[in-house]
Amino acid sequence: MAPFIDEHRAEYGVEPICAELPIAPSAYYEHKARQRDPSREPVRVRRDRELSEEIRRVRTESFEVYGARKVWLQLNREYIPVARCTEERLMRTMGLRGVVRGRTCRTTVSNGSVDRPGDLVQRQFTATRPNQLWVADFTYVATWTGFVYVAFVIDVFSRGIVGWRVACTMRTDLVLDALEQALWSRGGTLRD
Repeated sequence: MAPFIDEHRAEYGVEPICAELPIAPSAYYEHKARQRDPSREPVRVRRDRELSEEIRRVRTESFEVYGARKVWLQLNREYIPVARCTEERLMRTMGLRGVVRGRTCRTTVSNGSVDRPGDLVQRQFTATRPNQLWVADFTYVATWTGFVYVAFVIDVFSRGIVGWRVACTMRTDLVLDALEQALWSRGGTLRD
């Protein structure tokens, strides 16, 4: 807001502009005084500026792969005391993140030109008796050996899983097997 006030202060004055903006005139004048005399800055602002430079240095030395935890550990190894929450806050404000290893997994590739199935229950996930309404989901879980895909069918009445399957590949058979197990576990057929 200070640059806006600087731009229009000759025409309207500082106080009338501050009355319209959510800023007190004293806050604007303090900001301008700190620009002229950096020693008036709060200790936290000065410390944040120093730590930000150190964080950038550590990140550069690590080829910009270190995340918040490793940067924090490196700063403490170098006897630069900093709280982890402070270091995380500064990295967040600087827009820095660590490199995430491993591949990403996509279970859904949406196609805008294809019609989606209708919502047959109108988002009302309630049932008055068993086997009245089943819902299904398909997801993945990261393991040490890679991603594992899981499909399961839930009975809305009991909130229990009635059919499930796990596989290393994402195929239609996985979902159909989960539905088949649900049908088998509930007596082979769905009742009305």
